[in-house]
Amino acid sequence: MYAWIWRKLPFGRAGKLVGSVLLAAAAVALLWFVVFPWAEPLLPFDDVQVTQDSGVPGDDSGGGLTVPSGSPSEEEIPYSTHTNNAPPTTPNR
Repeated sequence: MYAWIWRKLPFGRAGKLVGSVLLAAAAVALLWFVVFPWAEPLLPFDDVQVTQDSGVPGDDSGGGLTVPSGSPSEEEIPYSTHTNNAPPTTPNR
């Protein structure tokens, strides 16, 4: 099949190289913008079920879940939480 396509492309070796790159790009674009969006709802990637210890989905009986405390941790954070461009810190020695 590829030999047939190579023989049918015009304009010598340079034209055949450019034509084959364009055909490959068209095939990738067709898959990316048409085939994959069409097939995505048919695939099971988003079909997720989360169950608690009771085995029943959506059971809110607690099931050994821990509730986070309202007070923040006393751990030292090595970066600033107030600015995006905090200056670098030197390690404590």
